[in-house]
Amino acid sequence: MEEEQSQSKIDHSSNNFSIAVDYDHKATVFRPFSLSSPHMRAFHLAWLSLFSCFFSTFAIPPLLEVIRKDLNLTQTDIGTAGIASFIGSIFSRLAMGPACDVFGPRVASATLSLLTAPVVLSTSLISSAKSFILVRFLIGFSLANFVASQFWMSSMFSGCTVGLANGFAAGWANVGSGVTQLVMPLVYTMFTTSFNIPSFISWRIAFIFPAIFQAATAILVLVYGQDLPDGNYKRKITNNQSENFCSVLFNGLKNYRGWILGLTYGFCFGVELTTDNIIAAYFYDRFHVNIEMAGAIAASFGLANCVSRPVGGIISDKMGKRFGMRGRLWSLWAVQTVAGLMCVLLGRVNTIWASVLVMACFSLFVQAASGLTFGIVPFVSKRSLGVISGMTGSGGTFGAVITQLLLFSGSTKFSTQTSISIMGLMMMVFTLPITLVYFPKWGGMFCGPSIIDEDYHLLH
Repeated sequence: MEEEQSQSKIDHSSNNFSIAVDYDHKATVFRPFSLSSPHMRAFHLAWLSLFSCFFSTFAIPPLLEVIRKDLNLTQTDIGTAGIASFIGSIFSRLAMGPACDVFGPRVASATLSLLTAPVVLSTSLISSAKSFILVRFLIGFSLANFVASQFWMSSMFSGCTVGLANGFAAGWANVGSGVTQLVMPLVYTMFTTSFNIPSFISWRIAFIFPAIFQAATAILVLVYGQDLPDGNYKRKITNNQSENFCSVLFNGLKNYRGWILGLTYGFCFGVELTTDNIIAAYFYDRFHVNIEMAGAIAASFGLANCVSRPVGGIISDKMGKRFGMRGRLWSLWAVQTVAGLMCVLLGRVNTIWASVLVMACFSLFVQAASGLTFGIVPFVSKRSLGVISGMTGSGGTFGAVITQLLLFSGSTKFSTQTSISIMGLMMMVFTLPITLVYFPKWGGMFCGPSIIDEDYHLLH
């Protein structure tokens, strides 16, 4: 289709790269097991750095039962802390988009990771509900690295493969939310059983690991990363002085497509974040499994990202190649609607194994929907890509705040299982606005293009 053809013309004259590139020197192929510089090296640094941020952010939920008893936390305290972690992410993601536009994804990402790593370490020092809530709020800032990751991939990969690159980078990174559900209880148990360290000390020592991991990945990004195929971002900025920050910011903010994608993303990735926060406690409380089993079940939800989100990117690129933008939009709507149905069903089943099976299906669809969303984002605005990425990314955490506040805070009148089903209904309703997205050059879900202008995408 025209959408793909206009962005995937291969530059056969370039011999400086080990993989095929277009005329902007963006990669037109994706090789996830290659370390070739700069494209695939940027991919691996981006997902690994974001993986460490997800690991840090969701290191607390699998140990929540132990922390709750030690700090005498109420259900309201826990709900407020969950909301606080997402609120921190909203503001940081909004800021990360313009930061990437100005400083480049490498510096923006590494700086944020290095600033939040000490906060992760300070989790071992909390002694009250207020400090618990504050730490969760500050750690949530690290999730803004998602915006930097997606921006970086969109800067390195051409339109014909950017959905795939975004899907793999975010999918592999999101696995961190599942790995931490599995690893943190094992680390805690190792200290309590193998070293006979008291429980109230063991859970505190465990947080040394995510803090060091996050700082180490940030250093790797700074040392080995490269913003663009032809060099670092600062060099590009000096040659483009006429494009000032305010014009880039307002150009992105006035683009209605960014707001709709932010809303849609709020009820796929936002729901995924909420589920990461509550799923271990849900199985622990409802089906009375032990903390290790609850952590393992919750881990399977996050680990599915290894496959499901990349599949979303693949579907987006394949449908885009065959049907243009219409294929990308219809795929997003269909997959997210099915995810909503699975979420409704998850709250209705009454046996543990049926719940695990439905949760697995739900995880595949909701995470694929996230990949499909960011298969569309790079086409909204080349000029304000960072702003659009930030708007969409912050929409994800804003959706998590809404669902956590309305359905899973201590003041809610619904049981957890009923709240999960209501969350699924909300997913289906808030996916409908995607039908309003229209690109004059590529069309929408129901209409074809209205203009043919090679420069339209570059200017808007």
